[in-house]
Amino acid sequence: MTGVRVVLADDEPLVRAGIRAVLDAAGGVEVVAEGATGREAVDLVLAHRPRVAVLDIRMPDLSGLDATTELRRVAPDTAVLILTTFADDAHISRALTAGAAGFVLKTGDPHDILRGIHAVAAGAAYLSPTVAKRVVDHLTGGPRLRTTDRTAALTPREREVLGLLGAGLSNAEIARALHVVEGTVKVYLTTIFKRLNVRNRVEAAILAHEADLIPERPP
Repeated sequence: MTGVRVVLADDEPLVRAGIRAVLDAAGGVEVVAEGATGREAVDLVLAHRPRVAVLDIRMPDLSGLDATTELRRVAPDTAVLILTTFADDAHISRALTAGAAGFVLKTGDPHDILRGIHAVAAGAAYLSPTVAKRVVDHLTGGPRLRTTDRTAALTPREREVLGLLGAGLSNAEIARALHVVEGTVKVYLTTIFKRLNVRNRVEAAILAHEADLIPERPP
């Protein structure tokens, strides 16, 4: 039985080799193809139809951001997990707009990539802890916006759901943690997205991090 099917794209062979070694050792993930450019990534996704594409931002021929935009159009069933560095902060909002499902730090804990893959494969959003702070700081220009005021409009249960979403849990996992059916979680999220005026799970996850709603020990 194979694990989550993944296409990995990074223009640095050593980085690809390191990530693949971690994923192979952990199990539960099958790297079906590797590419060195954004264009190769798109072509490989179309050829192999993986559940997740792990893309570096800076690649020749077609950047990871442009590849993400194209993949959301031609392969919407493939979730995109972006590899970012501290130097890539200026690209974060573009990646959000392009439809990336998560961000992990390229030079951080390699196991964050594993956790991110499983999260976005399950339909969740994922921000590794270090990246989450960088994303929040970048999108708010440094000082915090009045995010707590926005989340204050939520009920305690909705804030709990938002915190679990921000921790990278899928709808099914949130439902199990709260002992409710998955349909109830979907109703909560619809209300949360409307009240917070967010378009997707990643934007909601960012607000959850900024409002300090992430549980210390997610279930």
